[in-house]
Amino acid sequence: MLDVIHSPLRLQADPARVVVRPFHIPIEAASLPGRPGRVRRIADAVLEMNEDEADIELELVLRDFEARHWQTRSVFMTRYAQIETALKLDGNAISEIKKQLIGAYFCHEYSYAAAALMNPSVIPHPDQSGLSDGAIRIAMSLRAVGEGHISSIAFREGILGPGAHVELMPEPPFATAADSAHEVGNGAIEVHRHKDSSLSGTVLFPMTAAQSKGLEDMRLVEFTHDDGRVEWIGTYTAYNGAVIRSELLRTSDFRTFTLAPMSGPAARNKGMALFPRKVGGDYLMIGRQDGENVFIIRSDRIDHWGEGELLLTPKYPWEMVQLGNCGSPIEIDEGWLLLTHGVGAMRKYSVGAILLDKDDPSKVLGRMTQPLLSPADEDREGYVPNVVYSCGGMRHGDLLFLPYGVADSSVAFAFVPISSLVNSMR
Repeated sequence: MLDVIHSPLRLQADPARVVVRPFHIPIEAASLPGRPGRVRRIADAVLEMNEDEADIELELVLRDFEARHWQTRSVFMTRYAQIETALKLDGNAISEIKKQLIGAYFCHEYSYAAAALMNPSVIPHPDQSGLSDGAIRIAMSLRAVGEGHISSIAFREGILGPGAHVELMPEPPFATAADSAHEVGNGAIEVHRHKDSSLSGTVLFPMTAAQSKGLEDMRLVEFTHDDGRVEWIGTYTAYNGAVIRSELLRTSDFRTFTLAPMSGPAARNKGMALFPRKVGGDYLMIGRQDGENVFIIRSDRIDHWGEGELLLTPKYPWEMVQLGNCGSPIEIDEGWLLLTHGVGAMRKYSVGAILLDKDDPSKVLGRMTQPLLSPADEDREGYVPNVVYSCGGMRHGDLLFLPYGVADSSVAFAFVPISSLVNSMR
């Protein structure tokens, strides 16, 4: 019997976690003959106010929202600058009060995790200073779902250990959206975490047309290049409401993030997971090209992926409908530990594992015949019932640390002795 240690800690969706986001209204032509479009009409109405009227209206807005958000006035000014450019306003002739009020009309409060918080992945935190023996600082990515079923990427920091113990750092009182997005070529954009915002208080929202309905299920991995340089890379699904594609998040400091599409036949699918280093001179990726089997893909480029070769097919009842990965392969002494998800009868999602050869990961050395984690009792209920799912665990000494989503509604945490896990696959 595999010994799984469950933490009492549980993360829940929280409608109180809100950010200020742009409220997009098209800069349209006149909606009626002789009338300006709505954006122009709103801006003109503010500009026609006298200063006392504008000041009263701004104070009403600030009374309602300033205590709920971080640097609210600065956010309003940033949004005003975008409207000024779009409408070609003369900023020199407009007071700071009116600029802030115009910005407020084109912002809204968004509860980014009101519907669900799920599908985490975890890596060792870039900062490992000041820790006691046996402890390691972690950073998690999470899929947060808000109004309109829009998915964004949230983060949470914490500490593991010593032993099978996890503690999360308190969330900051305010969350902030990463901003200053600009194109950097080939469909990629660069976004920046605010200089005064912590990682736990940062949310990455969809920025491009291909991402407009969500950034989904990021599998985050600490990648070591041939020259020893470390980079943190996440593979995620971009969704525009009709079409999906796989994209890469890349960062060297968790302050500046590049979000870029991948190319090649495999990029049209979801659920891709990158190996944490090259193997045999190639980049390696785990994918699910046909929606039901697990594939391994080799490439000489980190952003281009072909069809690959079949690695694993459904075999046991709990995975009969489909198989996929639950995050990037984890390097252990015995080989590559690949967490999998299987879908069984009644669309029940369970987590399993396989062991791959360290030098030739196309060889399967071992496979669990029964799930490692499976929905049961209170873990069955939620937004999407009967689902446990992870986007990545990590090694913590002789333990596997596994955060996982429960019913697409919350996040739970488990520890598994690696030796017992390996023995269960022999």
